[in-house]
Amino acid sequence: GVKKMNDFDLHKILTVLSKERPVFHSEADFQHALAWAIHEKCPDLNIRLEMRVELNSKKKYLDIFAFNDNKKVAIEVKYKTTKYKTENLEIEINNEKFNLKNQLARDLGRYDFIKDISRLEEASEKYHGGVGFAIFLTNDENYWKTSKNDETAADKDFRIPEGKTINGKLCWKEGTSKGTMRGREEPITLNGKYDLEWKNYSNLEGKNGQFRYLLIEVKNGKGV
Repeated sequence: GVKKMNDFDLHKILTVLSKERPVFHSEADFQHALAWAIHEKCPDLNIRLEMRVELNSKKKYLDIFAFNDNKKVAIEVKYKTTKYKTENLEIEINNEKFNLKNQLARDLGRYDFIKDISRLEEASEKYHGGVGFAIFLTNDENYWKTSKNDETAADKDFRIPEGKTINGKLCWKEGTSKGTMRGREEPITLNGKYDLEWKNYSNLEGKNGQFRYLLIEVKNGKGV
């Protein structure tokens, strides 16, 4: 039943995880750590990584799939970093060194995240009563801050700043170069309406030491 679903609180799980793992080496590292945290908090769920599913007769992969007889949770994760600056140029936590890459191509990062949401809409329709979560974790404030060129940018529709609502058909701006869109030309149509609310994940000293996340919940093929 629906009641049961409420005990699956991903915000809580992320809060617990952030104490142990304030930063990750890579998206795969984050995905694995999150799957393990879910396993610890919800031992009654089976967990699979990179599960292959058929959605609208196309083969797709879900980053994390947690399920039992009466619950199905699909999760897509994104982890985008920008250079972290301290005196020694790297983060050390409990003798473990982290070197964060400068991942540019923010337009593609945004497009792929919104594509995740649309994939979860498909998945939650397929698994009746299933729920989906798209998570975007980053220390790059360009994702959550509003900028002057939000309205004129090629990826205007795909921008995900704090306070924006995304829904309907989202497209690249007319005149966007083929190089920019390569492999991602298709508009994305969202059935649901999503209000974007960023939350703090962790705060490390130094420039770009703040990690924040956006968590989108999808149910019955649309927003909650």
